[in-house]
Amino acid sequence: MEGEPKIIEMEMHGKEEEGYLSIFENQKVLPLIKRVFWTYHTPKDVTRGKHAHLETEMILIAVAGSIDINTIDALGKKNEFQLSTPNQGLYIPKMCWHEMKYSIGAVQLVLSSTIYDEKDYIRSFSTFSDLIKI
Repeated sequence: MEGEPKIIEMEMHGKEEEGYLSIFENQKVLPLIKRVFWTYHTPKDVTRGKHAHLETEMILIAVAGSIDINTIDALGKKNEFQLSTPNQGLYIPKMCWHEMKYSIGAVQLVLSSTIYDEKDYIRSFSTFSDLIKI
């Protein structure tokens, strides 16, 4: 799956008085998850991300708190998203610049289509801009 970043709704089961369970089983969205990681205790004034990937696709989930995400896709389209409920994820396609700001106490879970490889990262915005020709 490639294209634009987009919000993905996950199945949600439960009741307010008992709590909820959210399920991610749709392998069409990210066919093979090869890496899972999470970020936490990020200070409110810190911006994380600030990169794009050549091949990696990801789904970002705010399992606690909220996360504001700014993206620029491979066509140069800018989007702003907010994740604030654990039954939503944000699909980040390859070649999509992304920057995240976290609320106090936010925990972000990331599902990744590849294992870590520094060569997959585009860490310079000017390099990213040159590659997508914006």
